[in-house]
This record gives sequence, structure tokens and C-alpha cells, in this order.
Amino acid sequence: MSIKVLFDHQKFTTQRYGGISRYFANIINSIKKTSDYGYDLGVLTSNCHYIQQEKLPLNFLGPKVSNPSVAYKLNKFYCEQLLKKSNFDVFHPTYYDKYFIDKVKKPVVVTVHDMTHERLPEYFWAQDPLTHEKRLNIERADKIIAISETTKDDLLKFSNVDPSKISIVYHGIETTTPLLTTPVNNLPEQYLLFVGDRGGYKNFYLFIEAFKILSQKYPDLKVVLTGGGAIGIADAELLHRNNLQSKVQHVNVSDEQLNYLYKNAFVFVYPSLCEGFGLPLLEAFKAECPIIASDIDCFKEIGGDAVLLFKALETEDLVAKVEMLLHDSSLRSQLVQNGLKRLMDFPIEKSINETLEIYKALA
Repeated sequence: MSIKVLFDHQKFTTQRYGGISRYFANIINSIKKTSDYGYDLGVLTSNCHYIQQEKLPLNFLGPKVSNPSVAYKLNKFYCEQLLKKSNFDVFHPTYYDKYFIDKVKKPVVVTVHDMTHERLPEYFWAQDPLTHEKRLNIERADKIIAISETTKDDLLKFSNVDPSKISIVYHGIETTTPLLTTPVNNLPEQYLLFVGDRGGYKNFYLFIEAFKILSQKYPDLKVVLTGGGAIGIADAELLHRNNLQSKVQHVNVSDEQLNYLYKNAFVFVYPSLCEGFGLPLLEAFKAECPIIASDIDCFKEIGGDAVLLFKALETEDLVAKVEMLLHDSSLRSQLVQNGLKRLMDFPIEKSINETLEIYKALA
């Protein structure tokens, strides 16, 4: 008798690419390989890259459901019907929309990816419903997956959750399969890599401030940005004010091309002020890319001795750390070696197995 898990639509509706939708797709793909578990997916239509192989009832309609808000309403309605039928053992929502709270009669698992909104409320819109909806999810959950010790500590600090409800399950990555790369054209010879969103707490402005100083001393050094959407008006103005337009480029890439960017970067810089785990650390480890990251709890926990840390709010310290690597190739090599070793602590199989065990305990 297999245990059936219902995953809802939320991140599969709102993300084409993204860490959270990929996290859930990894769980689903593992369930497919075992006879002990089954799943239902509350998605009628989706553009999400990671579930392209799923037979979604409305995907054949194609462009008719290209309107994101229409797709969201359709998928949400479908999830509500599946919840009503209650033909599953465990429900695992993919984000914090509170629509299910009074509808689900079975055990609920909630994954908390970070507590950034609670830690740094000043970086977010005061009317953002996320913290409210997350709290309701946490209160309703029968089990909470925290993706790091840091996230668990934050959960205990910022909510009245019973500690016995929390299990730490680290993210994982394929540690045994070879790295797949696809070339990206017109890359600079020597570049700092910045991956993902650039808003607020991601500390992009400090990064650019540091690069401006470096650029004056090392004119051949460039910046490559990827993810986080094309360079917006405010970012373009920032680059213009600092006369850096010709030295900073943005590229949209596939997963294989992202691996290529890591592989060929001089260093990956991750200056964020708050993360729940920081999956790009593992991606960079695997691609043998040295990392400079802010000295936040999460990066110390996940990165260990494989990451060169700088003081998160100090531009000069970031400049100094990049210069250290520019002048010390053996330090770069050491970081790469430490990264490959550190990677072995985060196999995807361990992450998935611990998640499946949580479903089993609840079912």
C-alpha cells in the first residue's frame, strides 16, 4: 500500500525556473522511482520547466492559459477539488497561500525556505501578505521542514512553533553525476559572477559599489549577472551613474549554461544579507568555482571552510577579499578543493530520503 502525497500548484504556476519549483520537482521525480510512494499534482496548466514531462490536463490548450492570473485561478480551483476529494495521505503545499487551511483534512507538511521577511522586514512592502500567510501555514502544519539549522533557529525565534514539529532537511544536489555544461557566447575573459535576484536584501548595490572600486584598479575585470530578470531601470541608472554600463552584462541562461558561467567565472560573489540555505553555493562547488560570500549564519553553516567570507555591510572588505583571490591563485585552488569536499555532505538522495521518511511518519 503506497503513501500518496498531494503537491499543490503554487510555485509550479508562478515559476518557470526557480529553486522552490525545482525542489518540489526533485521530490516528485524521486517518488516516481519508488513503489512505496505515489503522488497527485494539483496543476492543470503550467510553464514550469521542471514539470514539462507531467501530463497536465490543460497544457494542450497552450496559449489560451498564458495569462498568469487565469492560470493561477484555474490551478487553485483544481487543488480545492482535490482537497475536497481527500484521496491522498499527506498534503505538501508548494508555498504559503492560505486557501487550503480550512479545506484539508489530512496531515500537512510545510517547507520553510527562509525567514527573510521576518528577519529583515524593512526590505519588504508593508502590505505584503507573505508573513501572515506563512504564519498560518506554520500553525496548521503537522510537520515543518526547515532547510537549515539557521532556518530552524529563525523559526523558533520568530514564531511560537513547537520545536518537536520541526525537522531539518538540507537541500541536496546530484553529487555523483557529471556536470553538464552548454557554452555561453561573448563572455568576458575575467568576470565576477552574480546569480539571482538583485533587490533589497540581496545586497546588489554594495556589490556594484565594490566592483566600481575594483574596476578602477583592474580595468579588464568585468561582471556577469544572470537570473533575477533583465537589468531594470533603477539598476541601469546605478550602472550609468558609476560609468559601468560597458563592464556589466546580464544573460538569461539554462541550467547547463549556468553551470558554464560558474565553471568559467573568476569568482562567484554571493553578498546576500539573508538566506535560508543558499543553493547556489552547492552549484558553484560542483562547477569548481571559488566563492566569496557575506558572513551570514546560513553561509557559515552551509559553506564551511569552502567559502571566503566578507563582512556583509562593508564594501571595503568585499574589495579586499576579491583582491586576495586576484593575487593568490593557491587560495583560489584551495577554495575549489574545499568546495568539492563540502559538496559530498549534500547528496540529493539524502535530502529526498529524509523528506519521504517525514511523509511516512505522518501517513
